Amino acid sequence: MSALEETIALLAEMTAHPTVSDRGNRDLVDLLAVRLRADGARVRVLPDQGGDKANLLASFGPETGGGLLLSGHLDVVPPGAGWSSDPFRLRRAGGRLFGRGSCDMKGFVAACVTMAPTLAARGDPVHLALTHDEEVGCLGAQALAAVMAAQGPRPAMAIIGEPTRMRVIEGHKGCFEYTTRFTGRDGHGSAPERGINAAQAAARFALRLDALAAQLRDMRPEGPFAPPWATISVGRMVAGVARNVIAGQAEVEWEMRPVTEAEALHVKHALADHAEAEMAAHPGLVIETECFGEVAGLEPREANAARDLLLGLMGGVPGLVSFGTEAGIWQSLGMDAVLCGPGDIAQAHRPDEYLEESQLAACLDMFEALAARP
Repeated sequence: MSALEETIALLAEMTAHPTVSDRGNRDLVDLLAVRLRADGARVRVLPDQGGDKANLLASFGPETGGGLLLSGHLDVVPPGAGWSSDPFRLRRAGGRLFGRGSCDMKGFVAACVTMAPTLAARGDPVHLALTHDEEVGCLGAQALAAVMAAQGPRPAMAIIGEPTRMRVIEGHKGCFEYTTRFTGRDGHGSAPERGINAAQAAARFALRLDALAAQLRDMRPEGPFAPPWATISVGRMVAGVARNVIAGQAEVEWEMRPVTEAEALHVKHALADHAEAEMAAHPGLVIETECFGEVAGLEPREANAARDLLLGLMGGVPGLVSFGTEAGIWQSLGMDAVLCGPGDIAQAHRPDEYLEESQLAACLDMFEALAARP
């Protein structure tokens, strides 16, 4: 059986496991663990707190530092309506592989599992990091990164196989999501001085966000991203119960998409100062912020061995993307990281998601080239 047919057969098995983020993934993890152990890998299955989900870390080759990490997530988004066939049964038609997760990103994972022994034959360390809950905040990768920081391994390079049509991507912005809640004291609207108006506090907070957004724009007027600067956006504001009642509760749902970690820290420190000043000026006002996810960006860097390696093998010009991935998490562990994977992001998260067979073949060719390099 050719490597392509072997990979498609494995992808069909993987697709049959409906690893939607709100369900478990242990059956699929166990399937891959058996396969990887049979191929000679040292496999660690790392359950989450609930036990129904797990990360899988498989290692080939010497137990030393350096080497290559291949990163993919096992969870998929819900299928939704509008499918022409069962989303959890791989359908092969017209050179396309239809199924939920075929493009995002079980196709890449299947290729990794197929080709890992070939890559390992070079004698360098090769690691597969297969995670849960990427689609809901990269929770699995963050947990796995904490384990790797404490216990190893510490690879030198990482390839994250999100769908890029096999183009080498060296950067993307982060995505940080929050809800800030304001608790004041309600009362009759005719006597505003007797209450603490949470709605007005929320409005002042939104204006502070707007001012910070302008600062970020001025800090980076030019650059490769579109737009070049880090952004802040208020998505939703809720406050009060009626126009003649002082609002005792309010909340602001907002996000920022930083280009660098320094920009994110600047915003956080500025907002902490704002909250402290507000609560001092309005005794009894409480301001609390809940984080719903901080997915670090992948910062383009002048020195990036993973980028240079893949461009040397495949050619092309490195690019940037607007969607978030686990890449920044691996970069934060000191790895040179890039995105490069089969498929088109335009096919992800939609009915009749598909992966072109030619893209999967190109991914296998990349692994062959990596294995054959001097």
